[in-house]
This record gives sequence, structure tokens and C-alpha cells, in this order.
Amino acid sequence: MTPTLNLAIELMSRRSVTPEDDQCQHIMMTRLANAGFNNEPMPFAEVENFWSRRGQQSPLVCFAGHTDVVPTGPEANWDNPPFEPRIIDGVLHGRGAADMKGSLAAMVVAVENFVAKHPNHKGSIAFLITSDEEGPAKNGTVKVVETLQARNEAIDMCIVGEPSSTTLVGDVIKNGRRGSLGAVLTVQGKQGHVAYPHLANNPVHAAAPALAELANEVWDEGNDFFPATSFQISNIHAGTGATNVIPGTLEVTFNFRFSTELTADELKQRTHAILDKHGLTYDIDWQLSGQPFLTAEGSLVAASVQAIEEITGRRTQLSTAGGTSDGRFIAPTGAQVLELGPVNATIHQLNEHIAADDLNTLTTIYERILELLLVDAA
Repeated sequence: MTPTLNLAIELMSRRSVTPEDDQCQHIMMTRLANAGFNNEPMPFAEVENFWSRRGQQSPLVCFAGHTDVVPTGPEANWDNPPFEPRIIDGVLHGRGAADMKGSLAAMVVAVENFVAKHPNHKGSIAFLITSDEEGPAKNGTVKVVETLQARNEAIDMCIVGEPSSTTLVGDVIKNGRRGSLGAVLTVQGKQGHVAYPHLANNPVHAAAPALAELANEVWDEGNDFFPATSFQISNIHAGTGATNVIPGTLEVTFNFRFSTELTADELKQRTHAILDKHGLTYDIDWQLSGQPFLTAEGSLVAASVQAIEEITGRRTQLSTAGGTSDGRFIAPTGAQVLELGPVNATIHQLNEHIAADDLNTLTTIYERILELLLVDAA
């Protein structure tokens, strides 16, 4: 057992299913206070958050993450109880092992080690931790960032501990994310009897050609950092439940994952143009979950790439694939943002697990990144 694994197990033992924190943040803040950090709890509504900082000079290097985890599903279906973490044959089992209590433990221990070795380091170190990442994400990181901006406290570089690795810890860094634009489309028709279609207007039939066009549209070609924008329908609902009734409305839920080649407004305009071309009567409720962001180059990426190569001997891959993260709230402030964490193969699954030693490796990588940014840098 190592300090990182001990802390990971302590955090994983807490039933912090989103938006609950179950004292995880108290555990972290206690450790950080002992390392010279000033802790600021920042609760908003039912969500626990905290901001913790050591130092007042720039650059400010921030570790960001979340203490909440997704629901376990039927606990009886787990090989080991999800909130009774254990290490078996070198593998750490339990909810949050990868996403992302393991990363939180590695961050805290890395900072403790760094501060002990370099008490007079340059710049500042901070933690931005929420219990609302796996939920609606309305009262978590976004609210803390708004508070920091209101008092002109700027994050220069941010490491988000999301599980970015694919097969080996550090083999992939997420240096950006696609934007996410969701919508619920309601198409109006006229309800009627299936035997008398001339007295009704079937919205399913009316919308089908438009939906096909949306699905086949080439929205962009992507670029060197992002794949092409994608359109996906996730749900379609119509009908009263009776087999002999033409529905009066059709509801379609869809989502764009979009690159920096397009804006959300452009996607909305093009979608409306297609729907209008087909003569539909409709309403759309749009929901922008996050803008695309990219940290293509800079001191944070350079230090992370160097640290991973020094510690593991491998050359990491920069990627923007995958879903959204709370980095989408931090990047618009001008901060360099990347995601670096353990292997993501079992996140949100039954029997979530990672190689235990990966967290020790991750701890060393985080510590080395801090050295490169706040000690070795000219």
C-alpha cells in the first residue's frame, strides 16, 4: 500500500453518488490545509464544491476534478461491493477507481510530495473540486469559475483528472473536447384515425425526410485536432399507445458533437433551414452543454508530454475524442486545459477497476509536471 492507494480507498469508501459528496471534500481539504493551502468551501444549492489555493503569484496551476460518482446499478451484480474498495491481484476494484477518485488521490499526494520538496516553489497551486460533474453540472465547476472570474482570479493552467488513458496510464492526453449541442424537436401534426389519413396529418411521415437529411448532412470535415461534426438521434417518440391512432405530435431528441470548424449558432441555423425546407410546423428546445475547446500547444502540454515520457518511457498521444468534461467551463477563461488520468476502460460500468500501480505512476507524473512548471521553468 502507498499513500495514494490509501487515500483512494478512503475516498472510494464514501457513497458520493451525484450530487452527494459524503465528506470526500472534507477529507481532501484537511490534507490540503496541512500542506499550506487556503480552503474555500463554495456550495451552490445542493452541490458541494471547494476552491483551495497555495500561493498568490502566477502562474496558477490548478487541479480540477469531481468527488461524485455515477450510480452503481444493482449492487448484487458486482463481483465486489462497489463502496468496499479492495485490491485483488494488483487491481483496485470499486466505484470511482477510474472516474475519478483515483485521480483525486494522486493529485493530493503529488502536491503533498511536491510541497515537501519545494516549499518555496514559484507560482501557485490550486484545487477546484465539485460534486456535480456526473449530474446536471449546473451548480458545480461552472459556478466556481464564475466566482473566480468575478474577483479577477485567473487560472493559467489546469489539469483535469478525468480518465484519459486508453490502455496504459499516460498513453493519451485529452487536450481539447468537442462541443455538445442537444435539442428536443417537437413536430406538430393532426391526430386522427389510421383508417382516415386524409382527415389527419401524420408528423412522423412529415418529419422523416427532414430527419434523413439531417442524418446524412456533412456538417464539416473536421480539422487536424477534431473529427468531423456528428449528428445523432437518441430518442424518437410519438403516438398515444393505441395502434389505430395517427399521432398528433412527434418528439425527437438529438445531439451534435461539433468541432471548432462550426459554432453552435451555425448548427442551429442550418438545422432550421433543413426543417423549414420540408415545410414542418415545429418547435425546438436547444441546450448547449459546452463549447469546443483546444489547448494545442503551450507550457502545460509540453510539461505533461515530457513528464509522461520521463516517468513511463512512452510518447503520449494528444486527442480530443470522447464526451464532455468540466474542462469546458474552465477553458473559456483563457486557461490552458488538458485531461490526464487513468485508463478509462471500465468507467460507468459494473465492476469498475484499474491497475492499482497506475495511480502511483499517475502521482509521480503529476508531481513531475509541477516541477517542470514551477521549479525547472526559467
